[in-house]
Amino acid sequence: MPLILLLAALVALRFFEVWRFAQLSWWWIVALAVVAFIWFEFIEKMLGLDKKKAHKTDEARRKERVKQAFDKRK
Repeated sequence: MPLILLLAALVALRFFEVWRFAQLSWWWIVALAVVAFIWFEFIEKMLGLDKKKAHKTDEARRKERVKQAFDKRK
């Protein structure tokens, strides 16, 4: 996510020609977009980071169900 925010900030700064970003080549921004695409489409899946987030939410949901089930028995 920080990569996407950086990309959006660079596009805005370059578009509005703010400070030194006015001379920044669009190719740097395109290259950063390509890196972000490769990260989110390939590297994140290879490292299992996309599944890790899903497992965390499932685990939290399971714990909440167990907690509610034991609270109702009392």
